[in-house]
Amino acid sequence: MSMHDLIRSLREPAKTKIVFLVADGLGGLPIEPGGKTELETARTPNLDALAAEGTVGLSTPVAPGITPGSGPGHLGLFGFDPLKHDIGRGVLEALGINVEVGPNDVAIRGNFCTIDADGRVTDRRAGRIPTETCEALVAKLRAGVKVEGVETLIEAVREYRLVVRFRGEGLGDNVADTDPLSTGLHTLEPKAGDAASEKTAKIAAEFLRQAKLVLKDESPANFLMLRGFASFPKIATMEEAYGLNAVAIAVYPMYRGLARLVGMTVVEPGKTLADQFEVAKANWEKYDFFFIHYKYTDSTGEDGNFAKKVEMIEALDAEIPKLRALNPDVLIVTGDHSTPSRMKSHSFHPVPTLLWAPATSRPDLVTTFGERPALQGGLGQFLAKDLMPLALAHANRLQKFGA
Repeated sequence: MSMHDLIRSLREPAKTKIVFLVADGLGGLPIEPGGKTELETARTPNLDALAAEGTVGLSTPVAPGITPGSGPGHLGLFGFDPLKHDIGRGVLEALGINVEVGPNDVAIRGNFCTIDADGRVTDRRAGRIPTETCEALVAKLRAGVKVEGVETLIEAVREYRLVVRFRGEGLGDNVADTDPLSTGLHTLEPKAGDAASEKTAKIAAEFLRQAKLVLKDESPANFLMLRGFASFPKIATMEEAYGLNAVAIAVYPMYRGLARLVGMTVVEPGKTLADQFEVAKANWEKYDFFFIHYKYTDSTGEDGNFAKKVEMIEALDAEIPKLRALNPDVLIVTGDHSTPSRMKSHSFHPVPTLLWAPATSRPDLVTTFGERPALQGGLGQFLAKDLMPLALAHANRLQKFGA
């Protein structure tokens, strides 16, 4: 029996409210050995108060030692085993901007980048160009790239990101990314991982050849890389798996796509975290599960800006009283992965996790929220996919198992 089958057999209706506040890339590292992490450095009186009243621990997004992408990281938090649900980033990005992904489609996430005269990548994000520039470049690609034998859709997402969708017969999604993952290297060729994906790889290679010609005189975004080739997967919804009426309040498209993938209602979030909490308040009576996503703890970590990540954690903490005022029955604060500023990337490190449930929490001895305190917490170290059953149990939504 799978965990989802078990939960289906035990779940029962309740009027309780569950909130997952996901601070993307929350976990960090000290800049110097023996120092404090970003979360430990930040002044977080409100998160500390929740930690003192609740229970803390460390979650492992996929498996020990495995560095997760945002897709697997969030699927684990939603209770879906990332090792059984390998979902490419392209379909998530597409769904996030309301691009349909059908049975004959392969969706891909594109990143505008900067290459030098020798074709080596000098900036993987093209200086984080503004969205308006991205939209103009996408318009040029639509006009200038025509690949025979396939219907191609190109849409701007946000900043340097875009979505490419190939539609046609015989398209597989087992194609390697073209991002070399480091500057100073040439972009990679889109190589098929199996015979069923050879056609897709050839189409992608021709798309990139034409795109390079179209973008050659642009600056700084004079090329693009393709990542996360993906067809639409089969996966249960939050209602099917848990009996929850779930809503997502996320600013960035990919996380809206993740939410749509598992059947959440996606609402307009506003622009700031304060806006997102107001949206939660306005929708409080309509839903019983609230996924609220906060991006800036991740982007500042990827930029290697320790001080700015500390600032973003403190900004998050300052808004916590507004969320607490809604009186959720269960409030979980965690991240989908760690993004240490020292590494400038996602990492394999477990993620600090806080579970606050006034009626059912068994408080531990921890009184602050951080990586080292979490090592001493009552939740211990656990796989992220086990967090959802805990949330349901604390929300009184699971019956007794067995006689």
